Amino acid sequence: MPLMSLTAGSIEYEQFVPERAQGAPIVMLHEGLGCVSMWKDFPQRLARSTGSPVTAYSRYGYGRSERLRTPRTIRYMHDEALIVLPELLDRLDIRSAILFGHSDGASIALIHAGHGTRRVAGVIALAPHVFVEDISIQSIAKARTAFQTTNLRDRLARYHEDVDGAFWGWNDIWLDPDFRTWNIEDCLPKIQCDLLVIQGNEDEYGTHRQVQRIARAASNVQALMLQHCGHSPHRDQPDPVLAAVVRWADRQASGVSEPTF
Repeated sequence: MPLMSLTAGSIEYEQFVPERAQGAPIVMLHEGLGCVSMWKDFPQRLARSTGSPVTAYSRYGYGRSERLRTPRTIRYMHDEALIVLPELLDRLDIRSAILFGHSDGASIALIHAGHGTRRVAGVIALAPHVFVEDISIQSIAKARTAFQTTNLRDRLARYHEDVDGAFWGWNDIWLDPDFRTWNIEDCLPKIQCDLLVIQGNEDEYGTHRQVQRIARAASNVQALMLQHCGHSPHRDQPDPVLAAVVRWADRQASGVSEPTF
């Protein structure tokens, strides 16, 4: 997998280009414990389904990207959205992308679209967080116990060169008492592009209130709640997710909107 040198170090990335690429480029932003390889075959399927070139990358501290040099702060998602992501897009010569984010990655996409200075073609947000809920903290605390007492660390080590840095960098900041005040709802009314928000009805890290808050505050929001689906819709229900993305992209291209959540 290729590496790209950015200001704070190298990051790994991979690109998937369909034979007849014609749609807006899609950039994928992974979850709090994710990386390029943890998307499995979903980026390829996304590229084939949409006809768009797809780029996935591992943020600092994940996969084979540069290790974290300092502890994360409460603003780590803002830093990714407003500093790292713009530099990455410039290096890839991507002028207007559809941002496809999952969990933390979805929040980063929303921050970028709401506070960034560049044009965003659209945002697809899977299981996004816009404020902190008790269910999120409870599940993240359970993940800490699992990392310490089960084979979770070994499973994650297959994907991350610095598995301890990847896990604790995410877990420590989310469980920091100061993080309870984290909230990005102020950026939602400033988002100009179309949004597709997808969440599972059995999401163990967030409730439907996340989707409701987004639909209430932002414009041009289409939302989909998936039954029998947890925190990772692209893994639990990949076919409905791909169908929804294709339908949303087609409607976006034709200028036809759907009702909000």
